[in-house]
Amino acid sequence: MAALKLDIEWRITLFTALLFPALIVLGFWQLDRADEKRELESRWAQRQAETPISLSELRAEPAANLAYRRVQLRGEFLLEHYLLLDNRMNLGRFGNEVIGLFALADTDQVVLVNRGWVPSDPARLEMPEVPLPDGVTEVIGHLYVSPGAPFLLARQQPQPPWPVRLQAVDMDELIPLVAQVSDAELYPWLVRIDPRQPAALTADWPVVNASPEKHQGYAVQWFSMAAVLLLFFLLRSSNLWQLLTRKTQED
Repeated sequence: MAALKLDIEWRITLFTALLFPALIVLGFWQLDRADEKRELESRWAQRQAETPISLSELRAEPAANLAYRRVQLRGEFLLEHYLLLDNRMNLGRFGNEVIGLFALADTDQVVLVNRGWVPSDPARLEMPEVPLPDGVTEVIGHLYVSPGAPFLLARQQPQPPWPVRLQAVDMDELIPLVAQVSDAELYPWLVRIDPRQPAALTADWPVVNASPEKHQGYAVQWFSMAAVLLLFFLLRSSNLWQLLTRKTQED
């Protein structure tokens, strides 16, 4: 009976030795990402079941515990003063997210409230039509804690006239801008409004940008590529193919 024989070619061996571990690492990285997304979805579901509370009740909470906490704000919007987050897509349409300045009644603070998405001019020649939340004295939403610093091609310099367009929310950059229209302190975290609120626009907040199942699919792809690479190495560096074809012919 013929035995398996190896005929190692150094270039193919080196290529396989470098690429195979990388593909395995990428596969396990995608599985880790899937676990992270499941944890985020679980935390979101848990938070949504909670009763909204005032920001003053969260004063002693660390930032790590604030994500998705449901809050209830009382006060009023500074109607003519709002921000437009640029280049936000919804169902393939170009638009802006509208961030209102909400002055709290119980504390001397201004909170940025993301009211959701509106369609806008892709050429940015005209400002979008934004319904003003006149008469709104209460907002329910959840705190949004960014997972990291916003990516910007260049430093923003937000300046009037209002509304002010932004590429991303950077609280430190917005402090002097808000100070031009209010003496109140800017609250350090953004609030995303609940979709059913009177002041809400198109407020469909995705919890994750890619589902755990999608990350699992990516992992399967990386592991499959690793398996194909290993099979190619064995077929190219041994007589395995001859043994398999010979056995098939004998059968």
